[in-house]
Amino acid sequence: MNSDFERSNKIGSNRPASSFRRLERVPMLLLMLYVGLAGVAALFVVLIGAYTYTRLHNGEAAGVYPLPRYFSLSTIVLLVSSYVVAQSPRLYAQDDLSGLSRCLGATLLLSSIFAGLQLLGWQELVRQGLTITGDTSVRFLFLISGMHVAHVLGGMLFLLVLLVRTHQAARDAVRGLVFIRNPYRRLQLRMITLYWHFIDGVWLALFAAFLFLY
Repeated sequence: MNSDFERSNKIGSNRPASSFRRLERVPMLLLMLYVGLAGVAALFVVLIGAYTYTRLHNGEAAGVYPLPRYFSLSTIVLLVSSYVVAQSPRLYAQDDLSGLSRCLGATLLLSSIFAGLQLLGWQELVRQGLTITGDTSVRFLFLISGMHVAHVLGGMLFLLVLLVRTHQAARDAVRGLVFIRNPYRRLQLRMITLYWHFIDGVWLALFAAFLFLY
């Protein structure tokens, strides 16, 4: 008992954990995700900066062509998908694997619709006479939106794997119990939710930039 008391009274024993110690407690996969998201954010900042510089340097007037309406529709769809996937931690905490499976499936469906609307938006640009072989600023528009869709597709692949495993666990009581008690599954769910909100935020920033500059 005295040893416990002595340890509790050591210098610095009651101090809050340092930033480095808190960082050590972050799971390696989650830390890698944070680093990856920081890199993706930096990439899009550079692309938007280059897009802005190109338009201003070339003296291109904004508002000459309307922004594809499908970009607006896809924004709404992506916001809804972000709301849907945000329900997954609650369903997991309630051991509702069937509900979790439906939640992930709905997110996958909405993200597929988002990708399809982006494709329609590109087709609308082509009908306006704007192609990827045209002006540099137009190429940036295709490149930036295309890069974002590529990141959405990457998230969809991870989401599909998690959906299949969740669906399999929901069909078997033993698998379901193992799935719920597995901290790795909880981490996967946290990672896909974080990634989805990040991708949503990136697109909102890109869409705002397009509205201002296009």
